[in-house]
Amino acid sequence: MGHKPKRCSVAVGLGSHDLGVAEATADFYLRGLAPLVVFTGATSRTTEDRMPRGEAVHYKERAVEMGVPASHILVEPNARNTGENLRFTRQLLEDVNSQVTSVLLVSKPYEERRAYATARMVWPEVEIVSASASISYDAYTRAIGNERLVIDMLVGALQRLIVYPEQGFLISQEIPTSIRAAYESLVTAGYSTRLLRS
Repeated sequence: MGHKPKRCSVAVGLGSHDLGVAEATADFYLRGLAPLVVFTGATSRTTEDRMPRGEAVHYKERAVEMGVPASHILVEPNARNTGENLRFTRQLLEDVNSQVTSVLLVSKPYEERRAYATARMVWPEVEIVSASASISYDAYTRAIGNERLVIDMLVGALQRLIVYPEQGFLISQEIPTSIRAAYESLVTAGYSTRLLRS
């Protein structure tokens, strides 16, 4: 998205298979960019073995290891998709009477745009600053340890940007012709395990 991280009311780390999201969120907190952290996420087919207690719980544990006080972290353990991540986090913050005017929304690097587009639909009254770890593609795939998984996830993320606006899940985003062509080429090449089935 190209957003510059800045101080917000809360930093929200979106659960996934990538523990780097927790680390980036913790780093933003430790740099003084948010006074409070929320980690959100249950488990998925990608994380049930590696994060059996839930993505948000494992994220919190990593953030505490990095120096974030446990008392400054809220855990939302039930969300199973980005819409739920945001709806449930919003409700959690309302329940604890946290006044939120801006959200530093932390996701995997290739999910920034979809996370932003979902947040604009679900939580339109707050400012959304989309953020992720600053990392190259090569370094990211080495960190994940599975380039095929990363490409499959990239393809799935783009498909959702294309189809979810029609379903009311996120705001519409302009997708350049060259990006659509790359997406179609990757699908044809078999990178399809994360595609939604019709």
